Amino acid sequence: MDSTADLPVALTTSDQIVAVQTSQLRKVYRTGFWLNQKIESLQSCTLSVYKGETFGLLGPNGAGKTTLLKTLLGIVRPTAGRGWLLGKPLGDRSTKQQIGYLPENAYFYDYLTGWEFLQLAAGLFQISKSIQQQRIPQLLELVGLSKSAAKKKQLRQYSKGMLQRIGMAQALINDPELVFLDEPMSGLDPMGRYQIRQIILSLKGQGKTIFFNSHILSDVEKICDRIAILAEGQLICTGSLDELLGVANRYQVRGKGGNLDILKRWVEGLAFEEDCWYGYLQGEPQEFIASLRLMGAHLIGINLARSSLEEFFMQQLQQRGI
Repeated sequence: MDSTADLPVALTTSDQIVAVQTSQLRKVYRTGFWLNQKIESLQSCTLSVYKGETFGLLGPNGAGKTTLLKTLLGIVRPTAGRGWLLGKPLGDRSTKQQIGYLPENAYFYDYLTGWEFLQLAAGLFQISKSIQQQRIPQLLELVGLSKSAAKKKQLRQYSKGMLQRIGMAQALINDPELVFLDEPMSGLDPMGRYQIRQIILSLKGQGKTIFFNSHILSDVEKICDRIAILAEGQLICTGSLDELLGVANRYQVRGKGGNLDILKRWVEGLAFEEDCWYGYLQGEPQEFIASLRLMGAHLIGINLARSSLEEFFMQQLQQRGI
């Protein structure tokens, strides 16, 4: 009998180590008073996430992102299909010791301090007191919460950004190999988003595998090795940004002044920001620059660029009428 029959296909056919694998994963919810209506939240979802990579799952609201994540974590049972985490089938109890999870809308015990909350989380993993005394200060430093504030301040006094950071710390309390983050930047200001991005990059530097859902595409573009787009329960595409967006093959231009009608003929996606215009050049750069001089416009910058992840994302949805 083949001993590899129950293993993910990618583990037996690729040199890369698979951390997350699904095969034809499907989830159907029953709704209505008589539970006679069906909503298919996931449809034949097959993907692989490799060890040590940062993987971003994108999609509009209601696409099935959270359902997929909860199915992987064993919070929700799949209707059909199979999956594996760290080489073990979904729901394997031993695997949960090696997983960290930050929900999108996490519930925290309001009257605990940050330090006490992390002690509670550590106790659930049966982490010894001696290790807690070392790990909790390290995590608080990683997420940017001072030890004194975390010891004295109750969680009900934390800001949204502070709650996200303490949530991130609890997701890492067991020093997991695999970290799941559900919309980790949701509701944060630019500084908070930057801090969470830096934490994710720090985890990546430690060789951890990060799987996160997000609809903030600019953040995904900055930190992910590979992405997948999920829409209406279906995986539309999966790949690295280079594979999906291609190489820089057109010029992005930015300038001031000039005749608007002429600019529209030269610049695709012409848009304005304060007193500047910008977009993608259609035509030869030298001819464009000569045209700017004739119309009295001022060129601020011109550089090679590729489509942004946001443009690619919207194009994929529009092609499918979503």
